[in-house]
Amino acid sequence: MTTMQLTTTPNLEAPDDFYEALIEAHQGLTTEESHAFNARLVLVLANHVGSLAVLREAFEAARAG
Repeated sequence: MTTMQLTTTPNLEAPDDFYEALIEAHQGLTTEESHAFNARLVLVLANHVGSLAVLREAFEAARAG
């Protein structure tokens, strides 16, 4: 079994474009809808990652700021 580690170095092809797309995805949503969108997005991305160990690393990194 391969062990995956969380990538914490810059890894986005176009970070500014990603940020713009994320903001656009929230356009027209209420605060409640925006929170629900974020929750669904986290679940979709967590499913893509697929490794609980990596997701736990991500939790720690996000809490550390």
